[in-house]
Amino acid sequence: MTLTPELVARFIAIVGEKNALLNAHDIEPYLIEPREKFGGKTGLVLRPSTVDEVSAILKLATETGTAIVPQGGNTGLVGGQMPDDTGQQVILSLSRLNRIRSVEPAGNLIIVEAGVVLQKLQEAAEQAGRLFPLSLGSEGSCQIGGNLSSNAGGTAVLAYGNTRELCLGVEVVLPTGEILNDLRYVKKDNTGYDLKDLFVGAEGTLGVITAAVMKLFPLPKGKGVAYAGLNSPEDALKLLGLAQSHAGAALTGFELMPRIGVEFSVAHTEGVRDPLQGVHNWYVLIDISSSRSAEDARETIEAILTEAFEAGLVEDATIADSTAQEKSFWHMREAMSMAQKPEGGSIKHDISVPVARIPEFIAEADAAVLDMIPGARIVSFGHMGDGNLHYNITQPAGADKEAFLARWGEVNARVHGIVRAYKGSISAEHGIGQLKRKELSQTKSPVALDLMRRIKASFDPAGIMNPGKVI
Repeated sequence: MTLTPELVARFIAIVGEKNALLNAHDIEPYLIEPREKFGGKTGLVLRPSTVDEVSAILKLATETGTAIVPQGGNTGLVGGQMPDDTGQQVILSLSRLNRIRSVEPAGNLIIVEAGVVLQKLQEAAEQAGRLFPLSLGSEGSCQIGGNLSSNAGGTAVLAYGNTRELCLGVEVVLPTGEILNDLRYVKKDNTGYDLKDLFVGAEGTLGVITAAVMKLFPLPKGKGVAYAGLNSPEDALKLLGLAQSHAGAALTGFELMPRIGVEFSVAHTEGVRDPLQGVHNWYVLIDISSSRSAEDARETIEAILTEAFEAGLVEDATIADSTAQEKSFWHMREAMSMAQKPEGGSIKHDISVPVARIPEFIAEADAAVLDMIPGARIVSFGHMGDGNLHYNITQPAGADKEAFLARWGEVNARVHGIVRAYKGSISAEHGIGQLKRKELSQTKSPVALDLMRRIKASFDPAGIMNPGKVI
């Protein structure tokens, strides 16, 4: 459907003139995504503030065949939030649906609208004496609606699960404009299909999540964070097992980092330094959250490291002595992705493999990549505790950036082939979006793909919801 002046006027009438962006300058921020990989055009950005306005927008879009691209904080990494190049798709920004409807600490629940920024949700939970554990590098700008739509992961999945597991229920506007109120407030509810799971992780292709009931947890009474240098991923895997045996559910983070990633973070991130004096091939960040006390967290970390040193798993380590130092350790890890940018082109992979096979995967993938691109600088880091690695490849020093990035598809195919051989996933936490849509057909079975298409056709027969994404 062409965005005629008459149709644009009908959409504007729903949200009001000041909440409909038409000027190219005003629209520009909505068309710039973090990786600067996915271009797009639009002649209209709508910024509703109520569920009824979202409903009216989608009803009109279905009636007129107008494509709608939902967008939260615009922090997605696979292009799921971006329109195509036609200029005829409308961006639906959820940023003004930003109310925290209620906080229920006694029931460990918080009800939030889709535009609530993740950091604001975390702060609201903490003010109520509770913890919302989802933690991402983009938490200062990403929104919970986008987190749900992409089923975001982050650093705390090891202990708390991904966003899907933190959600009890959702409110969704369907493409027809119908409002599904599935805001469940209980953990146990076996009354038919669990409809929320159709929308969590669907990347806005089935409807628009406008609110959700999210789980809260007791605030830890003590934290302990350690930074350790070691020789190999094999040693890191053994250290993970040792940490789990000592800490159990109190192990809330276990991050693996290569030396080159640490060097990039130190070189390109203000305020970041390596806490250890010596040079090590690999590093691990261990996070302990105690329900008892700060002393208990410290003792647990000390016990882990003592046994690790005795077993020869760790070459050197340090434990954070303050909250500021804990944040400093984590800042190095969280800066690692952006710190690759000044080094030139970077070919990204967001993969997961069974935890026990991470060392094998790294060895096999490294050999394959270096065979293809001698001199490539491999930055393989991430959430070892849940099997998710950001297997990123920075161009060889001095190489031509464009020529290197032109091999993105070729390198992805090789690395993802190894991932599939290990029965892993080519998208652990970022989603499919535009980036991995073609590869999905090589990963999912024909039956699974057919079911996905049938679900899409059932919910969105007009095909207006985020077309060109996922399937």
